Amino acid sequence: MIYFKKLRWKNFLSTGNQFIEVDLAKSPSTLIIGTNGSGKSTLLDALCFSLFNRPFRTIKKEQLVNTINNADCEIQVEFETNGKQYKVIRGIKPNLFEIYCNNVLINQDASNVDYQNTLEQNILKCNYRAFCQVVILGSSSYEPFMHLRARYRREVVEEILDIRVFSHMDLLLRHKQAELSKNIVDVRHRYDLMTEKYQLQKDHFEQIQNRDNTDIEDRKSQLKENEKSNYEYNQKLQLLNEKIISTKAEIWGGDKYTRKGTELSKLETKIETNLTNHKKTLSFFENNDTCNTCTQPIDKIFKQQKISSEANKISELESGLMQLTDEIKKNQSKIDEMNNIKDKINDLNISVAKVNTSISEINRHSNRLDTEIAKLESEKDNTGKIAFELDKLKEELKQINVEKEKVIEEKKYIDIAREILNDTGVKAKIIKKYLPIMNNLINKYLQSMDFFVNFHLDEEFNETIKSRFRDTFVYNSFSEGEKLRIDLALLFTWRTIAKMKNSTNTNLLILDEIFDSSLDGAGTEDFFKILKTLSSENTFIISHKGDILFDKFTNIIKFEKYKNFTRLA
Repeated sequence: MIYFKKLRWKNFLSTGNQFIEVDLAKSPSTLIIGTNGSGKSTLLDALCFSLFNRPFRTIKKEQLVNTINNADCEIQVEFETNGKQYKVIRGIKPNLFEIYCNNVLINQDASNVDYQNTLEQNILKCNYRAFCQVVILGSSSYEPFMHLRARYRREVVEEILDIRVFSHMDLLLRHKQAELSKNIVDVRHRYDLMTEKYQLQKDHFEQIQNRDNTDIEDRKSQLKENEKSNYEYNQKLQLLNEKIISTKAEIWGGDKYTRKGTELSKLETKIETNLTNHKKTLSFFENNDTCNTCTQPIDKIFKQQKISSEANKISELESGLMQLTDEIKKNQSKIDEMNNIKDKINDLNISVAKVNTSISEINRHSNRLDTEIAKLESEKDNTGKIAFELDKLKEELKQINVEKEKVIEEKKYIDIAREILNDTGVKAKIIKKYLPIMNNLINKYLQSMDFFVNFHLDEEFNETIKSRFRDTFVYNSFSEGEKLRIDLALLFTWRTIAKMKNSTNTNLLILDEIFDSSLDGAGTEDFFKILKTLSSENTFIISHKGDILFDKFTNIIKFEKYKNFTRLA
């Protein structure tokens, strides 16, 4: 049970810089009065904000701070539960949220969200919606149980029946279920990898066991063949290199023929040029009697001498050209011979390259054979070690399989547990057990207020209401006064069930302006009859019709406005 003791606030809404304090446990029945706007309902907002970080009415957080002082807003609530004394302090400008247990501050290392969850789940053991359904009935911002959607109706009832723990358990199990599903995927992957590794090692071991010396001997035989081939290729290489040396000797000084050829070619060109010039001169004197330059006749004797001289020179040049041509042909023959020898040397170099390639390939093959032989001999010598490693892999595979089966089995139990904890499981059975009690209590309180109908909630918390004449109605079929009677009956029912279950059970009951709206005189009298049965509780009634209700209360609190601030009169 939550036993509320004191509530204090300052700079909250219309309240100024001085604390207003209300003793929540002072009197069985307290009437709160005041004119409209005097701050009567601030009590509700302060209580809800201190506990749940939200006011009862629809007011934004930044609007809760007194607009004149605009700072140092603070609300304190003191209560007792489970034999421990608690104080919750919440403030705005600066932001403040502290929970004290037996005057010791509860660790604030967690985030504000987690800190709030600690307050609701571990201390109050109820959320805002369930708290309001059990503690508060108001005309302003109040959402009656019958206005809630089915999901929230169930949530309220689960809180009251103290079975929300199953939902929390289900949430924890859902996270665990997701974790196990991931673990199953992981362990199956590891099992598959280990199985593959084990099988490869097993095949390798069997291959070694079945292997004889033939493989090693075959490779050694190939090595000998490679050595023989290598020797033959090296001999061939030696012969080729010797032939290259001897062939190169044949063209020793061969460059002189190239140089001579160049010189002879130049001489040939020079002779051909002179021969051409002399032929032109001879032709001129043979065919002309007059000089082209001076236009004078050429002397006949000079002409004959010139013709004879040019003819002799031409004859000498042609004879020399013929000798030079023969010499050029002989020199070119020598050059062609040298080129043929060079081609032979190139062919020999190509053969050398091919032999070297063959030798390199033989050496690479021999190295591979040496490696294979060493590996085969090592494996043959280490079969015991390989067998040990194989046994080790087998044991690891066995352990992973055990782990896999364990995780799968754990997930199966989690799946079953979630089926039990879901809405159709154990919670449904508990709700089904208490539904007749709830319906009986609702009808009992309705009859106490002279409202004679048969009210029935089903397992989905949908209502069926039948009159004396068996006419069927729903909540919205009734007048506002009749709806208020149903709301009161539900409120008292939830409080009774909460006491039975010791769940959302509290000494505090706050009713906001229920007498100022739809409850008529007869309904008011019937309501007070019910209140008289709540002797162990502290009931607060907020009303602006206090003058006709004074005699029905053991305590009266009046709020008033003074210099724009709310205070207690």
